[in-house]
Amino acid sequence: MKQQIKENSYFDGQVKSLGFQGRHLPSSVGVMQKGEYRFATEAKETMSIVAGELEVKFADETAFQSFSEGQVFEVEANSSFDVKVKEPCAYLCQYHLP
Repeated sequence: MKQQIKENSYFDGQVKSLGFQGRHLPSSVGVMQKGEYRFATEAKETMSIVAGELEVKFADETAFQSFSEGQVFEVEANSSFDVKVKEPCAYLCQYHLP
């Protein structure tokens, strides 16, 4: 059966992603333009930075942490995280569904 690619656009088109079923996990690849964003999670997410750099503040923390190309971070299910993007950034997100 042919798999569908799901197109997503957030924050007035400043964040766009393409969702697909990866080999092991549902995934999305996307790009974020400069700006500040808040994302909510349903499933645990593993984010890999493909290009660029961003700063992330996790729900239970007070300080931002920087992540750049080649680095990975995880966000727990049923949580949220804030992102500051100073230059366009590309990412791969994998969703760990129960």
